[in-house]
Amino acid sequence: MFRHLLWLSAALVLLTGCAATATPTPPPTATPSAARPQPPATEEPGALAAPTNHEQMLARVPALAEREARFQAALASDQPILLSPTADEQQQRAQEIAVASPDVQYFARDAESGQPLRSEILVVRPTLPSDLTETTRACQGQTCYRVEMYNYATNATAVAIVDLAGGRVLEVTFHPNTQPEVPAHLGELALQIALNSPEVAEALGFEPGSDAAGMINVKTALNDSLCERSRHLCVGPSFVVGDRALWAIVDLTDARLVGTRWTSVGGGGAVITEKSLQDAVIMARYCERPNPLARDGWELDFMLTSSDGLQVSDVRYQGKPVLDSAKLVDWHVSYSGTDGFGYSDATGCPMFSTASVVAFDAPYVEEIVEDGQVTGFALSQDFRNELWPQPCNYRYVQRYEFYNDGRFRVGGSVLGQGCGNNGAYRPVVRIALATQADGGQPAQFADWDGQQWRPWSTEQWVLQEETTPVTAEGFQFRIDATNGERYYVEPNRGQLPDGRRGDHAYTFVTVARPGEGDADLLTIGPCCNDGYQQGPEQYMDPPDSLEGQDLVLWYVPQIENDDTPGDEYCWVTTEVVDGELVNQIHPCAFSALFVPASLTSTP
Repeated sequence: MFRHLLWLSAALVLLTGCAATATPTPPPTATPSAARPQPPATEEPGALAAPTNHEQMLARVPALAEREARFQAALASDQPILLSPTADEQQQRAQEIAVASPDVQYFARDAESGQPLRSEILVVRPTLPSDLTETTRACQGQTCYRVEMYNYATNATAVAIVDLAGGRVLEVTFHPNTQPEVPAHLGELALQIALNSPEVAEALGFEPGSDAAGMINVKTALNDSLCERSRHLCVGPSFVVGDRALWAIVDLTDARLVGTRWTSVGGGGAVITEKSLQDAVIMARYCERPNPLARDGWELDFMLTSSDGLQVSDVRYQGKPVLDSAKLVDWHVSYSGTDGFGYSDATGCPMFSTASVVAFDAPYVEEIVEDGQVTGFALSQDFRNELWPQPCNYRYVQRYEFYNDGRFRVGGSVLGQGCGNNGAYRPVVRIALATQADGGQPAQFADWDGQQWRPWSTEQWVLQEETTPVTAEGFQFRIDATNGERYYVEPNRGQLPDGRRGDHAYTFVTVARPGEGDADLLTIGPCCNDGYQQGPEQYMDPPDSLEGQDLVLWYVPQIENDDTPGDEYCWVTTEVVDGELVNQIHPCAFSALFVPASLTSTP
């Protein structure tokens, strides 16, 4: 039911009484309830774990000792890179080709001394169309693999595109201060580290079982630790007890528990609805090929990506190019402004994907109706954890709106509930304006200073605040596009019913460069910064001139959830309606609307 115009719905209801109930997350293995201490009733500052004796942890966790032995053997070899232990035959061949590449090996060694650094292959998967660039077009129609190597010492990732049939590496790109998604076997290792750390049982008041935790392989961070700013690779297994969740922050770089923290997940026991993910169909139809869409004067291609959500590309209106592409690169989810911890979520395909929140069903198109008239269409995608809306499960909607008169909107919604009632969501949206390749003129960007338009000559960013000036029609930005059209940009300032608190967005403008989002991006920023360091700023250091360049607009809203009764926001509650349990969804939407100059009186 939530599909119909998320912008216009203040609260969404999903009935579950007639649906089969999914198997719930198993509860922790517990001592009798009378002997079990209850989680704290109010939020605590959390606890950092005491330094761990590494030898003792190796003795407690055999899988960790085995991995350490493999690391030592790799470091002593000619190819000092730890291979994935779960690879099938083709994946094994792909990673062997990748690690034999001098370019990949270069990134696994110290630049000055040449000594090997701890590096590991974390992701090996078939390439998808969204992975390919002009350099790797040879992969179209043949078997290629994307191999992602993480360097623990430098907190950097090298991505190799491997032509399996040709036995060669086509391209290697290097991504500083970025991390791949964490594979399942490392998530299981993190869980074993947590279960063998006495602080977890002490906080819970009982010894949890190995099936007690969720979110075991989703990246996280915790301030005042080496996880902060993602300098170490960390994950956050969570243990739900009643209406509270205990986070166990595990540092996979140092193989130790960093700390624990309780968050409130609300009461009421949210209900789960069962639905088939139809993974194979979604992969074949929407992940492995682009889908053309032509309607109401608009033409575009759309597809699901590995980890950058629903992407639209080659967007045209009445034959004129409008956007090269648009997609949602990351979801930064932070809890507690003082401790600064949370998740870096990725959304994308349900298989062969690094996304932690996957496509729940196929993308869908629906009419936009205003005052009883069809004025355009919307293209949307629902991403959710399979056990949503249980605590520590997430649900996001990505949405593009295209109007008959040439307006278009890029945005989405958070549908709760997450891992706490003090969450801040910061989706990182990448909007690549149409390029000059079609013979157009260079694009120009400007913002309104309260009196006139201020052209931007270099890469920069701006924060949308309560005092940020906008024109009489609500426009903050102006774009002179390559197609000769002028667009005005209206951010969400609270004028949308379900976006009533506004976006408070950071807006960045950068030069369009290869390797900065033309293909699927890794996590480009830390989960928990509350300032402008959300990832795009790394592409403007130092700032380059925008003159004569193709431009990319990065839009990063800041949305805070709320479980206040009667004023819920980005939240889910449970009610009894007509004798059935109902999930009451309180979404929060974000968006930026692009309006052609011909439709406005703004100068």
